[in-house]
Amino acid sequence: MNIKITNVTIENVEETGFFCYMSKRTSDGYKRKLEWLKARFDEGLRIKMLPLPARGFIEYVPGEFAWRGINAKGFMVIHCLWVVGQSKGRGFSKLLLDGCIADSKKSKMDGVAMVTSEGNWLAGKNILLNNGFESVDASPPTFELLVKKFRDVPSPGFVKNIEQRTKHYQSGLTVFRSDQCPYLEDATNTVETVAKELGINYRCVEMKSAKDVLTKSPSVYGVFSIVYDGKLLSHYYLLKKDLVERINLLNSK
Repeated sequence: MNIKITNVTIENVEETGFFCYMSKRTSDGYKRKLEWLKARFDEGLRIKMLPLPARGFIEYVPGEFAWRGINAKGFMVIHCLWVVGQSKGRGFSKLLLDGCIADSKKSKMDGVAMVTSEGNWLAGKNILLNNGFESVDASPPTFELLVKKFRDVPSPGFVKNIEQRTKHYQSGLTVFRSDQCPYLEDATNTVETVAKELGINYRCVEMKSAKDVLTKSPSVYGVFSIVYDGKLLSHYYLLKKDLVERINLLNSK
């Protein structure tokens, strides 16, 4: 496939953007993601984007700096792999994945890993299974860790006992958020608005490093979670009406 992929770097990110929120460069979410990226490039983070009119990208980083609830030192960890709209079904996901695999081998990594989910907010596992990955671990509610090894080494794995972290936040709504995704600013603001309207206590736990994700996040997705009265309500962006419905459902039990 004769496609010239854009490699996003510290030198060109201001010009190229990073795929998400490209039409909202003045928004707080975009600005926060941009500053997050600038701090990550020195850690080995890389982004590859398809050239327009194709639409898709992949973001990945060495495992010790991964913003997921996994122990994956020595492996390259994919944060995001998205191909959208009319670009789907044309081999672009494999093209981006092949680029990540080639980079990982060049960097002498032990393999590539990615957290998948058949629910919301993360890519499914089929594209990985079709490209030589295997499932090596699972975590509630629908998370799986997919890995492609380059040599015979122990597999990475999810952080254990992660569900117990919610028990420390028994009263009201708590958001665990980072700046890894630009959509998380709006997602966080929605939770705060609902808490105020319902008269519920609200707090926000800012995760500012990969270590914070490993030690604080109540979900292996890592970068965003909503906890209500000590229970994980969601690991992804909820619309206001959906959030209120989930709160009311828990209150009715």
